[in-house]
Amino acid sequence: MVSQKIVIKNKKGLHMRPVTQMCSEAAKYEAIITFTVGNKTVNAKSLLNVLGAKVQYGDEIEFVCEGIDEKEALEKMIQIIEQGLGEEIK
Repeated sequence: MVSQKIVIKNKKGLHMRPVTQMCSEAAKYEAIITFTVGNKTVNAKSLLNVLGAKVQYGDEIEFVCEGIDEKEALEKMIQIIEQGLGEEIK
């Protein structure tokens, strides 16, 4: 199991477009990929679960990846969040 925290820099938070990109990327890995925001733990491969978490600009989330390709999955999740998931970041 590997984990890492990151702050959301997308001006509009995680809405449909960036969530779709994140879930599509997460689905490429065999590892179980979740993240925690506040007191919620969310399956990063589930569009509805991620949208339901209502992640906003400035929220800190912690990704946790567990499985055969966990390190690669975590690196990619952090990378795409840092790049803004195709959205403008502050």
